[in-house]
Amino acid sequence: MNKEYVLITGATSGIGYELMLLFAKNKYNLLLVSRNKEKLKNIKTKIEKKYKIHIEYLDIDLSESDSAEKVYYFITNNKLNISILINNSGFGLKGKFEENDLQKYEEMVNLNILTLTKLTYLVLQDMKKRKKGKILNLASVAAFLPGPYMSVYFATKAYVLSFSEALFFENSADNITITALCPGSTKTNFASVAGFKSKDSFNKNAMSASQVALIGYKGLMKGKRVVIAGGLNNFSVFFIKFIPNRLIGKMILRFNNSSSAN
Repeated sequence: MNKEYVLITGATSGIGYELMLLFAKNKYNLLLVSRNKEKLKNIKTKIEKKYKIHIEYLDIDLSESDSAEKVYYFITNNKLNISILINNSGFGLKGKFEENDLQKYEEMVNLNILTLTKLTYLVLQDMKKRKKGKILNLASVAAFLPGPYMSVYFATKAYVLSFSEALFFENSADNITITALCPGSTKTNFASVAGFKSKDSFNKNAMSASQVALIGYKGLMKGKRVVIAGGLNNFSVFFIKFIPNRLIGKMILRFNNSSSAN
């Protein structure tokens, strides 16, 4: 293994892009993974020149079930030392469970859970050998809630949070930290992909992607177990502990069903 690299999935937009900028500014070499080859090429050209770092990239659809193995093959074939893993890629889908496309659910579970789990497993093997490493998994405040009209998405984020917390305790003795970043509504393309309209309540109090990324970056570097982005989200997560799930479910039902998709 040669130089150390930070692996970031979903690095061409939103929180992933902002995290990429933070690591680049702090002189980390990067391995960026995304489906968008043109954006990856442009980032490499622009960011390498600006920050004098080295960037590798791989254009691949991480919702494919064998994508994690392909990413890891790229890592080993190029002799890259992944010191930090950022599992950022993911998407949601709004609507009644039985009315959405089943294939989209499969892609969501593959991306939000399966690829994240496999990449964590594969990269963690090397971190264990070196007794050193950091992993950031993108969960959500949705992980703490029932999610009517976004049932599969909320469930995938509950998995990410539970999985990450368990690994944090398993690996703390080996100088490896696993951090779950839990943002709330964020100004990215997530809402439009999921099916929210631009004027929906989802977007009204959304944080910027750069704000969330900075909070996540600081929490990761400090080795925190769970990082909830923003004061309002921290208060909300604390407050819901005292409310029955029956009432929370009804609140989320109204929130997610406040308007129909475009």
